[in-house]
Amino acid sequence: MNIYVVYDSDNGHTEPLARAIADGARKVDGAEVYFQHVKGAEVRDLNEMDAIIWGCPGHFGTISSGLKQWIDKLGYMWATGKLVGKVGAAFCTTATEHGGIEMTLWNLITPMLHNGMIIVGLPGDVPENVLYGSYYGVGVTCPIEESDDAPKNLPNESELALGRALGRRVAEVTKKQIA
Repeated sequence: MNIYVVYDSDNGHTEPLARAIADGARKVDGAEVYFQHVKGAEVRDLNEMDAIIWGCPGHFGTISSGLKQWIDKLGYMWATGKLVGKVGAAFCTTATEHGGIEMTLWNLITPMLHNGMIIVGLPGDVPENVLYGSYYGVGVTCPIEESDDAPKNLPNESELALGRALGRRVAEVTKKQIA
């Protein structure tokens, strides 16, 4: 089963979350995970994928321009139904606690719905999701650093655990879907 994790990461905050998601998917037997920054991702590779997980930093409650440009290339795949029935999931980071995580996740999910994909989120019975999570995917807050030389405010271990849980869940659902 082929799973594609595509991400945009402007300042390095989103990449660790994307890596955690890929790591979680790899824990499921039979999962072959392809991991790609959006700048190197090829839309045509989606033909060979069984699941697609994409994510980015949230910019004012919506998708980063880099990932949006890539998603906008899906027109042919939409017109020909190439993504219908594939499993999809979304993730994001924002700079502030109320910086639009759920809006960004919805904006990431909407193109999946238009393409007929099966959306996977994190249910409430996932232990990592009980205290801090979202049913729409994974969204975490990584505050902007106060200066260029300050250490990066990267996702913490609990947030990375959410990412691993989402990757694992997508792989498990996909495995059932293609069986």
